[in-house]
Amino acid sequence: MTMQIIDAQSPEAHSADLKAENIDKLKALFPELITEGPNGVAINQDVLKQLVGDATVTDADEKYGLNWHGKRAARQLALTPSTGTLLPYPDESVDWDSTQNLMIEGDNLEVLKLLQKSYAGKVKLIYIDPPYNTGKDFVYPDNFQDNINNYLELTGQIESGQRISSNTESSGRFHTDWLNMFYPRLKLARSLLKSDGVIFISIDDRELNNLRTLANEILGEENFIATITVVTNLKGRNDKKHVAACHEYVVVYAGANFKSNGLPLTDEQRAAFKHTDENDFKYALRDLRKRGGPDKRQDRPNMFFPIYWNEESGRVSLERLTANDLEIFPMRGDGTEGRWRWGQDRVKKHLSWMHPKRSDRNGRLDVEHRVYLDPSIAVDDLDEDDEDDEGAVERTSKPKSIWIGGEFSTDSGKRALKELLPGESFDFPKSIDFLRTCFLLGTSGNEIILDLFSGSGSTAQAVMQQNAIDGHSRRFICVQLPEPLDPSEKTQKEAAAVCRKLGVAENIAELTKERIRRAAEKVKAENSMFSGDTGFRVFKLNTSNIQAWNPNPENLDQALFNHQDHLVTGRTETDILYELLLKLGLDLCVPIEQQQIAGKTVHSIGGGVLLACLAERITRDQVEDLAQGIVAWHKAQAPASDSTCVFRDSAFADDIAKTNLAAILNQAGIKNVRSL
Repeated sequence: MTMQIIDAQSPEAHSADLKAENIDKLKALFPELITEGPNGVAINQDVLKQLVGDATVTDADEKYGLNWHGKRAARQLALTPSTGTLLPYPDESVDWDSTQNLMIEGDNLEVLKLLQKSYAGKVKLIYIDPPYNTGKDFVYPDNFQDNINNYLELTGQIESGQRISSNTESSGRFHTDWLNMFYPRLKLARSLLKSDGVIFISIDDRELNNLRTLANEILGEENFIATITVVTNLKGRNDKKHVAACHEYVVVYAGANFKSNGLPLTDEQRAAFKHTDENDFKYALRDLRKRGGPDKRQDRPNMFFPIYWNEESGRVSLERLTANDLEIFPMRGDGTEGRWRWGQDRVKKHLSWMHPKRSDRNGRLDVEHRVYLDPSIAVDDLDEDDEDDEGAVERTSKPKSIWIGGEFSTDSGKRALKELLPGESFDFPKSIDFLRTCFLLGTSGNEIILDLFSGSGSTAQAVMQQNAIDGHSRRFICVQLPEPLDPSEKTQKEAAAVCRKLGVAENIAELTKERIRRAAEKVKAENSMFSGDTGFRVFKLNTSNIQAWNPNPENLDQALFNHQDHLVTGRTETDILYELLLKLGLDLCVPIEQQQIAGKTVHSIGGGVLLACLAERITRDQVEDLAQGIVAWHKAQAPASDSTCVFRDSAFADDIAKTNLAAILNQAGIKNVRSL
């Protein structure tokens, strides 16, 4: 078996091809849909109409939804694979060898594409704080052919004549530009979300309606949770003509299997647990009758049944045991039949928790049940008739749709930022407590939180602070564009000075990284017993390590000679290694080990799932020892899945050396042997 080459056209050199994946899914369900078109595989629309019935096919110009100029191109943009990569920068990182956190510098559209293989379906919470479309310039143009090169030009990393066009209300494309920017990013973000994950999107009045319609289309209207009003400025902002705006919104959507963690009980709520049982456990009393819709008998017929109470002895049962037993049904306030919260089986198991009562006002009979505060009292006996959200142990409370308090204010966000960084580069930094509240509702344990527009780095600080509070090990992935700072601008002068003092490029991403570093030190200083992860790995978006074939017709011989080694000159083994992780779908924080075998450095990633030897020269004499050493190490690691072994193609003295090495590895069970 020969060694296959990974070149610029190979699937491994690209991010996930979502279009091809969609076609494969359709082919698996309806093979008759697939046909051949002028550009290869195509979908037969006539067959599709027959399969779904013509009546379900709507006129493209007359259908419910949100449409705008450029939507088709925006959808296509989300499906176009990226040929870029993320280069590692250990020197700019904190605790590179041990951290599970990521700070990625780059255009989040390209970054999202590059993360698809490694993080699809693995992110528990996505927070998005996009540009609010206030008439300022966008730094996220997507109408270009060479995405990576254009990104490097716009961010000043290569010589450029590019300019960023304004998005003023008088331009005629005010909403269109914003939608074209946001659509592909939200579509790609959705692919990363776990089935029990949740997305929080901050927004103001200008694009709220468009965002809701757009999110309904991409995320599914059935997955909408709430639009929460967050009071950010009680005094109100005077930039509105007629009304001083006091609030923003956060729109929440979730996966089909999402279940909210709720919020910690306040002191006032805990005070309601004033009763004590025979074991000294604190409990409160809650109505057993369901209140609020759906609370009628016809809504849940099985949850309408009598409970019997002997008022003299206090005995509660589901059967009449004496003639003096009082029969209690769940009757609504208007006298109609209601329903209980719990089914008969659960009530029967917890009869001692039932507290019938007679109203002091009208003598009406009702039933309350115990709700315990102590988490050691487990209740795992839900049956199909019970309400999942009405358990008998109350550790948390359900959040309200309005979040109000000084801790959620913009001023709170500014104070937290100014404690760490001077200047006014970030107009409305998010409150740490606001973000912690989102994270409390949606995450726990070792779960990933992704922030697509990281700005000042508030999300990273909030994750570290919350982990220090509750002992969990949430991970963050922060993405930020290295938008250049302008020292001549009053609001950016101090921030640019900070960058100069640090000796780094004068851009927003550098401030993000520095804020995270300083926030980590603050968290450790304020929580001396906390030993959790306060580091992060820095990666930066750049062109792929694999050169595309781009011949010069005037000097084809030289072009062929230059392409003998189709890896970019100047890139390190580490650069290439992390591109392999991305393109083969491995976590960017996966453990990497090294061994010296036959005088060559061999890397083992993920316990042997990926083996790589990127030495620049491998002779015939070294092949046998190198191959056998790799085989022995592979057996010792015993990876759970098939392994891939990768070499530098130009390293081999000749094809014989390459073929012999591949043959030895194949015979030992390593079937995926590739070269770069």
